[in-house]
Amino acid sequence: MNTISANSIQGPSIHGTSIHVKRSAVVLEPDQSRVLLRPFIPGNSQRVSGIIARIMALPEERVGPLLEEISAEFSQRHQHIHDRFLERFEQVRDLVLTDHEVSEPRRLLIGSYFLAEYSLESSALFNPSIVPHPDQTGLEDGALRFIISLRATGEGHISSITFRTGIIHSDPGQPDQRIEVAAPAGFLTEPRQTPNPVYEKGLFARKLEELGLNGEYTRRVMYTLGESFALGELRASLQAEQFRLPDGMTQEDQSSAQGIWMLARSNYEVQFQQDQQLSARILFPATPSQRNGIEDARFVRFQNEDGTHRYYATFTAFDGRVVVPELVETSNFLLFRFITLNGPAAQNKGMALFPRKINGLFAMLSRQDNENIYLMFSDNVHFWDDQKLLLKPAFPWELVQLGNCGSPIETDAGWLVLSHGVGPMRKYCIGAFLLDRDDPSKVIGRLREPLLKPNQNEREGYVPNVLYTCGALVHNGELIIPYGLADHATGFATVPLAEVLAAME
Repeated sequence: MNTISANSIQGPSIHGTSIHVKRSAVVLEPDQSRVLLRPFIPGNSQRVSGIIARIMALPEERVGPLLEEISAEFSQRHQHIHDRFLERFEQVRDLVLTDHEVSEPRRLLIGSYFLAEYSLESSALFNPSIVPHPDQTGLEDGALRFIISLRATGEGHISSITFRTGIIHSDPGQPDQRIEVAAPAGFLTEPRQTPNPVYEKGLFARKLEELGLNGEYTRRVMYTLGESFALGELRASLQAEQFRLPDGMTQEDQSSAQGIWMLARSNYEVQFQQDQQLSARILFPATPSQRNGIEDARFVRFQNEDGTHRYYATFTAFDGRVVVPELVETSNFLLFRFITLNGPAAQNKGMALFPRKINGLFAMLSRQDNENIYLMFSDNVHFWDDQKLLLKPAFPWELVQLGNCGSPIETDAGWLVLSHGVGPMRKYCIGAFLLDRDDPSKVIGRLREPLLKPNQNEREGYVPNVLYTCGALVHNGELIIPYGLADHATGFATVPLAEVLAAME
């Protein structure tokens, strides 16, 4: 680990207040050497068959040495690389035009031609959120182990979710925090999708109704399923309906079938192995709605009504044209469930879940119109029907746009919310406001000036003049803010919580 004092760089104070922002010297830069093995498809099936035919034409005595050369070059960059080669071969096996048995070395070689390295962070590593780690063992008194999620952007400007772990140290004689971030793992791994996930019939049917898929065809498909059903059972029910009528399916039925199947595939689970370091676990786009990226995850440690905890993250799925808010949940950062969000209020960017229910309901901040912050309540975390305007831009630094910077943080004084504001020259600054604990529709305090704004060392990057965070936390009276620098890298700042609250108007 690389330990650096959090007060190594003094940040500017907010004009007219006694708020002291301290920037850490810890900066997480994108690392182009962090590469992931991804399927490589160089063209249509005809072209793939042609490539395979050329590999099949190689003399057997050439296959072994060529495979050894490839393995020597890439085995130090990827674990179990021969397993990946064989797995990829099986995915293109139907395009191998031969009746003869293919030797294992040649199968490995064919698989290698249809994989490619993807540099996960080649462009940026930014827009972090921070939550307490589920494992707090083995720490000195007053320290906190944390997890940071980050938006990693690579080739094609495709974004995924990556993680880092670290410790906030607290020395009783030194009230300032020290932030320590562990070096990331060298090998990167995508999780395995659960092959046959189980769905709750009532919840699935409600989502279909929200999507307008409530016709006779849908009712027939759902009727044959139990109160919970697996993906294979849904597939069998769809296939049975496909052949039930002698004249085949109508166009409307076909559209319904496609919608049902797409919904099922958009709600999925992925599983990492226990021995994989957290920083090696990558959540890469896996569905049509995520095709062009998983962006700006806002993780929150959510307290259930029985006192247990679960982690949720809202994020923006982008298919190249449309942005859609979605949800992911986990209890251990090994098994992740991806969930579609439904309802007329589940739209746009910047949905951020409160860390517990309020008066028996889930609560969420959102930005429905690209300008203002809204508040929503729901009896089910999957469905969001109504919203109420909470806050409008008011100060010069936020007149273009206002939004949240992650989930609200519960304090004795109220719900502390970090906000982002866009002002002249498209400059993004981070501000804060306070909501009533029992009735968060009441704004009881607000900073007139930004808490953080880009300094001369933070202005340059992929998108200049942008500071942005997707979530902070409070520890030992300090507000710990990881934040994106010009949509390129990630820095840290600490602020005394009492000073922030005292400056609210």
